[in-house]
Amino acid sequence: MHAIILAAGRGQRLGAAAAGRPKCLLEFGGSSLLERHLTQLHELGVAHITLVTGYRHEQVAAALSALGDRGQVERITNPEFTAGSVVSLHCAARQLQSGADILLMDADVLYEQALLARLLRARGNCFLLDRDFERGAEPVKLCVAGDTLVEFSKQPAADIRWDYQGESVGFFRFDAAVSRRLALQAQRYMEEGRSREPYENVIRDLLLAAPEQFGFEDITGLLWLEIDFPADAQRAVELEQRIRQRAISSCGTERK
Repeated sequence: MHAIILAAGRGQRLGAAAAGRPKCLLEFGGSSLLERHLTQLHELGVAHITLVTGYRHEQVAAALSALGDRGQVERITNPEFTAGSVVSLHCAARQLQSGADILLMDADVLYEQALLARLLRARGNCFLLDRDFERGAEPVKLCVAGDTLVEFSKQPAADIRWDYQGESVGFFRFDAAVSRRLALQAQRYMEEGRSREPYENVIRDLLLAAPEQFGFEDITGLLWLEIDFPADAQRAVELEQRIRQRAISSCGTERK
């Protein structure tokens, strides 16, 4: 398993809450999001990690160096980080075509380890879906008809028939074949001048072309938060405490 973490964006919507840092360096409970990603991946046995950076990448490089063993990751710099996130996906084309199963992750998510463990235990190509989400234009939605994913978009197509929706966590598992197709589709976007589009559009293309090849894990009830706005950063402080308390309770239960 090879993890690719996308961490190139500027996080402009965070404003002063970012304090001039890339979002992956935001700290909660004394640890940055980056440190949390690396720690949890290593604890779950994922040794191959690629980090796609861009905005203030020097800060990320310094943070990786300071992390020591947890910082032994491959770092790729996206020089066009002001464009769409599809560029970051394209920058990781070699890794996507390596023949390994891929864990693709947004860097701006705070979450409990059980969520990531669920994705790693899943088979094949897998999305994470949370049915407990705030409706509106911002969440990236997964639409399910029966037990099949039929849409993946912030604004689902009007003609899509679905039974229920959930929010995508921004973490995905892809097998080697789909990962190669993902790289090729990202290349097409670049060649067609679609570099300002989000990488989710590339994934959506593959899903709609062959929905039978994709599944999902319903992680409703597990703790996670994507951090895009100042209010998210404030909520993350309380969420980190809940994650820590749940982890302590879980350890106590396991000892009994």
